[in-house]
Amino acid sequence: MNRFEGGGNREAKIRYLDADFQILTPGTFVTCAITGRPVLVDELKYWSVARQEAYVDAAASLEAEKRAGALPNQHR
Repeated sequence: MNRFEGGGNREAKIRYLDADFQILTPGTFVTCAITGRPVLVDELKYWSVARQEAYVDAAASLEAEKRAGALPNQHR
């Protein structure tokens, strides 16, 4: 979906899958679970299938993994 297919300037609802995602409700952006910053759907590259949340960049994704205790050899 591109920004000209509707959805206006509102948040999309997305189901995050392995290596893909499914748009449940059209929109132009999702919100990063770590930073709270908007991420354009067309530019979405980082998300968690397990937690069903999006991230603005790799650093935010890594921070989410740390907070979840999902990294090897990580002590909670």
